Amino acid sequence: MIAKALKRNKRTRLLFSPLFVLCAAGFVASAAAEEPVKGGTLIYATDREPTCLDPHVDGDMPQVFVAQQYLDSLVSMDEQGAIQPWLAKSWEVSPDGKTYTFHLRNDVKFTNGEKFTSQAVKANLDHMANPATQSSTAGGYIRQYVSTDTPDEQTAVVHLSSPYAAFLEVLAQGFLGIEAPAALARSRDENCQSPVGSGPFKIVKWDRQNQVVLARNPDYNWAPPYAHHHGPAYLEQIIWRFIPEPGVRFAALRSGKVDVIEALPPESESAATRNRSLSVLIKDRPGNPTYGALNTRREPFNELKVREAFIRSADIDGALASIFFNHFHRASGPLSPVTPFYSPDFAHADDYDPALAAKLLDEAGWKQTSAGEIRTRNGKPLVVHIPVSASTSTPERTLWEQVQATARQVGFDVQLQPVSDAQSTDLQSKWDYDVSLGYWNTNTPDVLRILFSSAFLGAAGSGGYHQNDTGFSDPAFDRLMTQALQTQESGERRKLYYQAQKTISENYLQLRTYPQSTRLGIYKTAHDVRLEPSLTVSWLYDAWVSK
Repeated sequence: MIAKALKRNKRTRLLFSPLFVLCAAGFVASAAAEEPVKGGTLIYATDREPTCLDPHVDGDMPQVFVAQQYLDSLVSMDEQGAIQPWLAKSWEVSPDGKTYTFHLRNDVKFTNGEKFTSQAVKANLDHMANPATQSSTAGGYIRQYVSTDTPDEQTAVVHLSSPYAAFLEVLAQGFLGIEAPAALARSRDENCQSPVGSGPFKIVKWDRQNQVVLARNPDYNWAPPYAHHHGPAYLEQIIWRFIPEPGVRFAALRSGKVDVIEALPPESESAATRNRSLSVLIKDRPGNPTYGALNTRREPFNELKVREAFIRSADIDGALASIFFNHFHRASGPLSPVTPFYSPDFAHADDYDPALAAKLLDEAGWKQTSAGEIRTRNGKPLVVHIPVSASTSTPERTLWEQVQATARQVGFDVQLQPVSDAQSTDLQSKWDYDVSLGYWNTNTPDVLRILFSSAFLGAAGSGGYHQNDTGFSDPAFDRLMTQALQTQESGERRKLYYQAQKTISENYLQLRTYPQSTRLGIYKTAHDVRLEPSLTVSWLYDAWVSK
């Protein structure tokens, strides 16, 4: 999970790989500007506004991008994926893997003046685990959480119901950032509006549908090991603007009205790399790539051959080339390549192969009288229902329209159903879909357990909200996931997660499209904009501006 610093260079430089792109079209900076400048305001523009600034609530990427600026975490993750100290100086794990004892820093305080102690650790974990918080991400990650003992201010003893080898990994994420206990004690709505952390910046104001203003924390002196300096942040202020229209957002960057944009439009990426006033910073995020989960609980995808046929009928490479101008690369397995224990062995397990797709459907009894006609079996057409929620981006919709077209050639009638976000949630809870669209960004391969194990099928495995959208339920797979959580030994975990990736690939449970990625456009006034290592999100502690 390497997140390299943006360097200024007087020559054109291009660095490309499927996982990381840094492009500087030739910044020319004066010698005086080469050293960080203290003060100033950085204007950051993004496409999506959070529904709540507290990342414990719900838990989607727009929240964690903001949270990374004002929250610290109990532990950190370095560029090699190893866990390092942060608010916790050290820790021990009990032999049975169910008790974690954290030894905490004694010099940290929140921006409301509260001291960071073991009580804060307890308050935060209790808050995430409390059903009233509605914490689908952080709360989902710590289902094993039981309680926290606080024998003294600098010692927190966390008890889990079962071994959880991924516990330290998820604690490094901004979704589980540590907030001030007094702030957490307020109402959910009040804390959503103005959460309080101990990070390098603090929330000043959230002007909804416009911007969030963050100010420097002048007392900050406990940065994580991957930081490039110590003490307070260089920036005096961050203005975090919301500009949903891609063309307007890029125009603001190109004119210098904003310093950094997130979600750099793919149609503007080539222009950005040629512009001597701009640079581009792109990096894949870890986790499970963008996908369509195939519902194995009903026809037609309760049959393995039909699932494989559908996946092989989709020309994802061709769709990505035409929609994203060759700037996005196809997903190469159940894990994004930057996720720990990713294996490349399954990169081509689901390649486009319409001839094989047709053969598999023939074998499954779905007959087609001529090319392009909808197949039938026992008088029933081969229909695939895909709800497409209102919040789905236009490029994503277009991608699935291309899937619809290529699947039609082998005999699938793919019906894309426009629905509201509320309707989408309702259909998902009722298992009333054939394909469910989604993604999952996380820094641990334990995402495979969340998305494919029977433990995440919902209440009694029958209905309601569920994170396993495929409906896949396999006792052997569940045992693999349990074993992976019971060992801290890296080599053994790698073997178990390899087998898990193999099982998922062989069962054709998802049509995966592309890895999620952080894609930044940076104006020449902004320097040392970095991506933190755990989730590859923007981190502005080291950033500075020359204006």
